[in-house]
Parts: sequence; structure tokens; C-alpha cells
Amino acid sequence: MANLPWIEKYRPATLDELVSHKDIIDTIKRYMTLGELPHLLFYGPAGTGKTSTILALAKQMYTPSEMRGCVLELNASDDRGIGIVRDEIQTFVSTQTLHKKSIKLIILDEADAMTTDAQNALRRIIEQYTSTARFCFICNYLSKIIPAVQSRCTRFRFGPLSNEQMMPRLQYVIEQENVQIESEGKKAILQLANGDMRRALNILQ
Repeated sequence: MANLPWIEKYRPATLDELVSHKDIIDTIKRYMTLGELPHLLFYGPAGTGKTSTILALAKQMYTPSEMRGCVLELNASDDRGIGIVRDEIQTFVSTQTLHKKSIKLIILDEADAMTTDAQNALRRIIEQYTSTARFCFICNYLSKIIPAVQSRCTRFRFGPLSNEQMMPRLQYVIEQENVQIESEGKKAILQLANGDMRRALNILQ
């Protein structure tokens, strides 16, 4: 763990540990309680908790052993090309798991890097496997996601975090890592981070 980036080391493990966007978290928890999780589309600037939210959700949905068979995390801007990514998704969603949990979760980061053709192909996979899989698209720019994909997802906007939202998490990491820093230093980090928790922790480290 010594060389692990702090953004990974201190990534929230549960939805309750997330520092912000209480309205989004509460809505997602409600879907989970009802057993009605829709396809999700998280959009907004970097470092605002999009990936942390879906990973925390996955950890609450599945045990560690189930995670391996039920969760597929891919970067849509993968330089191997969308054909490979699409094949990987197709193989994953069509394979039976050993676990009782029937719903699989596919997390597609940087989804706004996909071409229109690639998004259309994915839309067909979403339609085909809606009974057994849930997709979560993560992107910075909603406008780069085609309407046909948007309309199949419940959209959540992750805005930049306020300093009040970021300070407790920053303080927690400072205490855990025994960092010697004055309050002016903390304020300077938050100023530089500009609502991006990832950037704040990277500056601190």
C-alpha cells in the first residue's frame, strides 16, 4: 500500500463514505432498496466522485468474490479500439455466472470518447441484455453521448465540489498520513483543486 496513489488508497468503500452529492447518493440508494437500479449515466468535471460513486455502489451490490464475475470496468477510450471493448462486453454479459446474482454491472469510463457508431453498437447490446445487465456510462461531456444512449439511462450531473465538501476528506487523509500542514496550506490546496477532489489529494501527496 506504501506506493499506492492516495486517490486509490482513500477511495470511498461505501456510498456513505462519499463526500458529496447527497441527493444523487440518496436516489441511487432508493433504487437499490427497491431493486430497480436503472442504467446510469454520470457526467460532470473530473474529480467530482463519478467513478468513486459507481465503485462504491458495486461494492454494496456484490461480495468481493461476486465482483470478479459480475462487474466489468472498462475505459471506453481504450486504444485497442471499440471493437475489442464491444466484444469484451458482449462476452461478459452473455456468460453465465456461478453466483445467484443475475444482474451484472458494466462500468464504461470516458464514454464520451466513443464514436457515434460505437455508441450505437452499445445501445443494441444494452437493449439485448437489459434483463441481466446494468450499464453505467461515465463522462465529462453529456453532449458527446448520443440521445439514444442518454434516453436509456437515468442521468446524474456531478458538479464541482465545494471547499466545505472537500475539507473533511482532505483532513482525514492528512491525519491518516501524518502530513504536517498549516491551515493556510490546506486552503491553498483547495483553491488549486478548484472543486476536484482527485486533484486535491494529488497535490497533497
